[in-house]
Amino acid sequence: MVNQQLLRRVLPIFLSFCALPAVAAKDVLEKHDLSLSSNRLVQQPSTDVYQIVVQAVPEREHQLARADALNQQVMALYQSGRYDEAIELAEEALALRRQVYGDAHPDVATSMNNLALLYHTQGRYDGAESLYEEALALYRQVYGDSHPDVAMGMNNLAALYQDQGRYNEAEPLYEEALALLRRVHGDAHPDVATSMNNLASLYYAQGRYDEAEPLFEESLALRREILGDTHPNVANSMNNLAELYQDQGRYDEAEPLLEEALALRREVLGDAHPNVAQSMNNLAALYHIQGHYDEARPLYEEALALYRRVLGDAHPDVATSMDNLAALYHVQGRYDEAEPLYEKALALRRELLGDAHPDVATSENNLAALYHVQGRYDEAEPLYEEALALRRELLGNAHPDVALSMNNLALLYHDQGRYDEAEPLYEDALAIAESLLGENHPYTVFIRRNLESLRNQQTE
Repeated sequence: MVNQQLLRRVLPIFLSFCALPAVAAKDVLEKHDLSLSSNRLVQQPSTDVYQIVVQAVPEREHQLARADALNQQVMALYQSGRYDEAIELAEEALALRRQVYGDAHPDVATSMNNLALLYHTQGRYDGAESLYEEALALYRQVYGDSHPDVAMGMNNLAALYQDQGRYNEAEPLYEEALALLRRVHGDAHPDVATSMNNLASLYYAQGRYDEAEPLFEESLALRREILGDTHPNVANSMNNLAELYQDQGRYDEAEPLLEEALALRREVLGDAHPNVAQSMNNLAALYHIQGHYDEARPLYEEALALYRRVLGDAHPDVATSMDNLAALYHVQGRYDEAEPLYEKALALRRELLGDAHPDVATSENNLAALYHVQGRYDEAEPLYEEALALRRELLGNAHPDVALSMNNLALLYHDQGRYDEAEPLYEDALAIAESLLGENHPYTVFIRRNLESLRNQQTE
């Protein structure tokens, strides 16, 4: 998301024959922001009945105090992007709570959720999935099926499925979470607004814009009504609706929303906050996609400087911001300036996230795209291949990012006249995009055009 969100996509870099977006950054659509937990760490206090039991056993008090302290450290490490250190402490906190409470306690489920989130953030999806499932089952066991924490657990698991492209599994969970929250809280509750946002984000990811738009609008209106006009979540909703407009080419509607979101975040959070940098990036992205490069550049640069000042040089959002600025240089043909930024972003992501993470694949793809557009095909090919292999390993074969990687590698073959190698990749990419996103999604359209261009060239 996010807010520490599991953030996703930013800008298109168009190669010849309508290449697909080469940059997948972390600052545009703020999805999965369910305030109950969704992509943030949570620390729920124990109930009074458990506290009474614990107070009778000093050693247990000490262990629980240690677990609480570890959880606070985990939250701080997560905020700073130090995920490996955070995981080590989160595992210890979970073990301590299990030792004190056994397996059937809500604080154990919370620790599972926190550890799952860290795995999720690092792209360790198998580990995250089992923990999210276990936490959800435990919330149901402790609270029954009609409790807000059960909705939280559904949302977290749905967010993981969404990030893996498992849309058919994510949708019923999002819908069930929204229905549960409406049943528990009524229609006018902040968590209902957030749950609407999450379901809308799924529709958005699939290109189901007509279904996403009314949910984003309703979420924004509800947040304004309940929270007032000067609440950070209102800015989040403005950003999401603006991103939807942007993807439909409705730039005149997107721009005032992004400007208002930036102004609101500055007013509420001050100038030195990561979400302010995020809004700068988002407004820059809008200028970028319209070709207003002189307006985009200072915002990208200011966002990067702010991220570094607030988060330090070694943070995933700094890597993302580098990628965004590099993308701008890339489309301007300023390749000598783009290349070191792409390289630094890739190195930083590998350092912070490990070699097997979706954002590493994104950086490999971006650097390959830069080599590609310069005709440096021998350097581009292994990076495209590595990005595709990594995405297949992490996301499975049926994911939009896999289709993008297939398209980009096919385009490289295409540009070299290696038509027999390019055509089956285009065909596979198109089949994935049509299946997951539909025939009219921008990605699907780009891939289809590339395949048609290839076939036209073969018949000339």
